[in-house]
Amino acid sequence: MPGRVLFEVGGVSEEVASEALRLASHKLPIKTKIVKREEVGGDANEG
Repeated sequence: MPGRVLFEVGGVSEEVASEALRLASHKLPIKTKIVKREEVGGDANEG
């Protein structure tokens, strides 16, 4: 999507990821929003 930046966080708890993104958002000169991808039915990379 043009005009958007996406940071993906993995390997840590949701609480740690959320806090890290919250702290990082204070350093960015743009409006930020944290979104969570819901996992349904297993890993999307399996196949």
